[in-house]
Amino acid sequence: MSGKIKKMIDIIIEEKSQGNETLINLTKAKLTLKGINPRKFNDTSEDIPEIIEKLKTFATDMGINLK
Repeated sequence: MSGKIKKMIDIIIEEKSQGNETLINLTKAKLTLKGINPRKFNDTSEDIPEIIEKLKTFATDMGINLK
C-alpha cells in the first residue's frame, strides 16, 4: 500500500495544528528536523518501514493517536 507515510504525516499535522497555519509550519519544521521531509512524500510514495517507525514515535511523543 503506497502513500501510508503521506497519510500519517497529514494526520500528525492536522491533529497538532488544528488548522492554524503557524502550527502547520512548525510541525512540518519539527518533522524535517527529525529527518522526515513532508514535501518529499505524496500519495504514490513508497512505504519505507524506517520512516513509518519514526513517524509512529514522533506521533506518540506529541500525544497523537495515528489510529
